[in-house]
Amino acid sequence: MGRITIRELQTGYAGRLFTPLEITKRYLGRILLKDPALNSFITIAKERAILEAKRLEAKARAGEQTGALYGIPLAYKDNIDTKGIRTTNGSSIDAYNVPYKNAAVVQQLLLKDSILLGKNNLHEYALGVTSNNPHYGPVHNPWNREYTPGGSSGGSAAAVAADLTAASIGTDTGGSVRIPAASCGVIGLKPTYGKVPTKGVFYVSWTLDHVGPITSTMSDLAVLAGAMLGQSYLPDLKTDVRGLRIGVPTSYFNERIDPETYGLYLRALEALEALGAILIDTDVSFVAGNAETSLTIAASEAGYVHRSRMECCLSQYGEDARALLESSLEITALRYIEALKAKERYAEKFARLFRENIDVLATPTIPIPARKIGVDEVRFGPYTESVFDAMTRYTGIFNMAEVPALSIPCGLTSEGLPVGLQLVAARGREDLLIRAGYAYEQDQLGDFYRERDRVCAGYISE
Repeated sequence: MGRITIRELQTGYAGRLFTPLEITKRYLGRILLKDPALNSFITIAKERAILEAKRLEAKARAGEQTGALYGIPLAYKDNIDTKGIRTTNGSSIDAYNVPYKNAAVVQQLLLKDSILLGKNNLHEYALGVTSNNPHYGPVHNPWNREYTPGGSSGGSAAAVAADLTAASIGTDTGGSVRIPAASCGVIGLKPTYGKVPTKGVFYVSWTLDHVGPITSTMSDLAVLAGAMLGQSYLPDLKTDVRGLRIGVPTSYFNERIDPETYGLYLRALEALEALGAILIDTDVSFVAGNAETSLTIAASEAGYVHRSRMECCLSQYGEDARALLESSLEITALRYIEALKAKERYAEKFARLFRENIDVLATPTIPIPARKIGVDEVRFGPYTESVFDAMTRYTGIFNMAEVPALSIPCGLTSEGLPVGLQLVAARGREDLLIRAGYAYEQDQLGDFYRERDRVCAGYISE
């Protein structure tokens, strides 16, 4: 049996082709077999998942109404609280933290009859983009285990790519859902700010944090996003994008970028145009300098969140997390407030852009493919940039603008590493992203998905 999408699971349950217990045991078996090489899970909730699957089967047999996610196994990034299941935040400080209640998003999805498989590995406290965790070991990219899966939701994206869970829920402060989605060849959505509750998530930044789904297909994203955001996106699974105005940035998002990544991005634009979308050159020069603004907000608020832990346990942080938190001590109140004001201006300018000029903005998700584990710098000709700065350069601006942003695969480099296309829309217009992403997927990604299932999940196409 190969990969089963969420929609195929729903159809199979309705037709009694298999049961939630059989599917749950399937995923648990794959985790046991495949995850030692990937390290995408910190905690596997085996007993709880099996009990929940049995409970749901009994509920269905009794004729009770079942929820929209009946029998769908999900994993959660390990900075999202799960009642009775340890939530480490990827840290040694919280290694034995067992929450007494679920995060709002976990409770929401459990009430829709999903099944909790376990907790995914991540960059320590979600404070980085490589998921090279000093306490639980690095997450390995299933396309090539010498490479990172991106981060900070790296375990989530790796687990989805390798078919160890039907989907995973991650968090995104400056790209932490979209960066690993692009690096692992899966789909990640950062919804509109505030549309998915963050209560029960260990903050990096309450101003920038979002909770979002990571899935293997656009139809799965439509189902899961619908359950999380409280509306149906199934009507948006259309292949018709004729007349959709897609903005193509004339600056910033085409600068300091890996040539193969840029070439695949241009091919994706051509494919969308061939489907009937209208490409519009778009001036986004106003985003220059946004990365410093984003980091100022994130570091300031992370320093506040971690203040008590820093007082007692600073030496227990990994090197990069400690460095970021220590940098927060040097940020003045004036600088923080100026950054918040700049964020407001970015949000206003993007709102006007979508209102007056375009429906969707298309950019590369990240300017580089995944780097090897332990590599901290990347070169663009004579210019050297940290991997952190490079990987967040095209994503963090949309956390500040509070708009929804989607990453979808758009091909493989010559080294066999995936590249992501980022689609962005106005606040509340996730429907446009699902429509554009689905049309592109159906036209372009059949061969990519087959290769992903062969390389990452170990399935051989018939």
